[in-house]
Amino acid sequence: MGGDDSIADILKRIYGPLVGTEALVRIMPMLDASPMKKRGQAGFFSNSDAVLITYGDSLNHPGEYPLATLDRFAREYLRPAFSAIHVLPFFPYSSDDGFSVTDFFAVNPKLGGWDDIGRLGRNFELMADLVVNHISSQSDWFRRYLDRKPGFEDLALEADPGQDLSGVIRPRTTPLLTPYRKTDGRTVHVWTTFSDDQIDLNYRSPGVLEKMIDVLLFYVRQGVSLIRLDAIAYLWKEIGTSCIHLPQTHDMVRLFRAVLDRVAPDTVIVTETNVPHAENIAYFGNGRDEAQMVYNFTLPPLLLHAFVRRDATMLTRWARELTLPSDQTAFFNFTASHDGIGVRPLEGILPETEIAALVGHVRAGGGYVSCRRSADGSEAPYELNITYVDALNGPDDGDAVRAARFLASQAVGLVLPGVPGVYIHSLLGSRNWHEGGGLTGRARTVNRRPLAADEVLREILTPGTLRHRIFHPYVRMLAIRRQQPAFHPNAGFEVLDLSPRCFAVRRFCEDQNLLALTSVSGEGMSLDLSGLGSPVFRDLITGTIFDSGNIRLPPFGFLWLA
Repeated sequence: MGGDDSIADILKRIYGPLVGTEALVRIMPMLDASPMKKRGQAGFFSNSDAVLITYGDSLNHPGEYPLATLDRFAREYLRPAFSAIHVLPFFPYSSDDGFSVTDFFAVNPKLGGWDDIGRLGRNFELMADLVVNHISSQSDWFRRYLDRKPGFEDLALEADPGQDLSGVIRPRTTPLLTPYRKTDGRTVHVWTTFSDDQIDLNYRSPGVLEKMIDVLLFYVRQGVSLIRLDAIAYLWKEIGTSCIHLPQTHDMVRLFRAVLDRVAPDTVIVTETNVPHAENIAYFGNGRDEAQMVYNFTLPPLLLHAFVRRDATMLTRWARELTLPSDQTAFFNFTASHDGIGVRPLEGILPETEIAALVGHVRAGGGYVSCRRSADGSEAPYELNITYVDALNGPDDGDAVRAARFLASQAVGLVLPGVPGVYIHSLLGSRNWHEGGGLTGRARTVNRRPLAADEVLREILTPGTLRHRIFHPYVRMLAIRRQQPAFHPNAGFEVLDLSPRCFAVRRFCEDQNLLALTSVSGEGMSLDLSGLGSPVFRDLITGTIFDSGNIRLPPFGFLWLA
């Protein structure tokens, strides 16, 4: 099921024969002590797969742990729509809403405990983050490093601030190196790619690798079946290089895959790399030796561009070229996340003028723009921080238009080949939370609002509210999608060029042939599909029967035609 390299081969390639052998001696007893764990399903993916993305405290109820509230809400309202739940870092942390972990082996006590995580896992598959690049400066591990405790002396990656690090590519504008004083009085400058509170781990040390594989195996034992490798692209550093996508980083992904193939062969690795498309899909490796699933980072900004311009030409052109290296791989198709809408994935696809126009559109819609430091020292847009509902719509649009345009955008994400990933604030139709940015000082907080569960329930159960207009059609669309074999992630697909105002894709397998049409325009249109070989079509969503010579697509309408 995995690649051709053995664990020993990969370790020797990363570390050389001597240190590679030392690393193998450290790792193999851990693997030998781990019982084989299998989910028992045939293949990695199916058309029934769909993932809800949420923070542990996205829904809150007085007197109840948020993870218990999430479990109750999911069991009652989401079982027809989702097969899995991705709970974003639910560990104790010091900053970055969970991505600066202080203890990889604990659940944040404000959210609940491992029993609550296990309860979620009885009804849904679990996806969890392996925050692989860094650890909190307030963690016990880092304190031991500062104290020079045995086994932690080389935890962090030290560097001379006088070295030329100008070629390093990173997603932040904060200083790359941060000074810390060790208990012996010596000041060291450690690598901090993401913030001064997030200490990059030194994977040149077999001891660090051993610790993180221990974490990985622990998550598998807790029932996690999808492992998201957070910020994996930056894992290995070499002075004098860009320090992104280095060969050792890809070998580390191969190593994690080889480890899981040995002890939990049905566990899925998902890589998170907010970079241009070709760099992103490189983490599929040869189709069997790296990630089984890769975040489709180009989809969110290019989909937004199609609806803002009311022209799907560039989206159609890009989607037509989507390919997978094997049937053991799939795209993770998401349109919104806890972070923002990445800008770098548009490089080489849209001209700079179009990207600048998209940035201006988001700012006009009440969103923010986070920047990164370029190699020449300048700042460049990195991601757009805004809810996807507000990104698509203007400030003066009514709720009916907001919901229609938004649901049409989500329909595109559901018909492309891959596994859908739906952020909870998209499912619930959330608007920008500007007050949150003021509380935290971080632009990303605009799309991370903790919600009162009772208030959310009132709104989704009250006809006419924006949440009601979005939630129920979205859940129904997901439920219908899961029943269609032609939407299997590896089923055939063909992107059609019917009109600049329409995104059209044909999905097909031995048992089914579907044509999905989505209008990116606020104007209705008629399409003649009589040349596609069927006199009539039936829409799976409404049950409506259409004459193939006169398919009427309403403004921001979408049809799944069988």
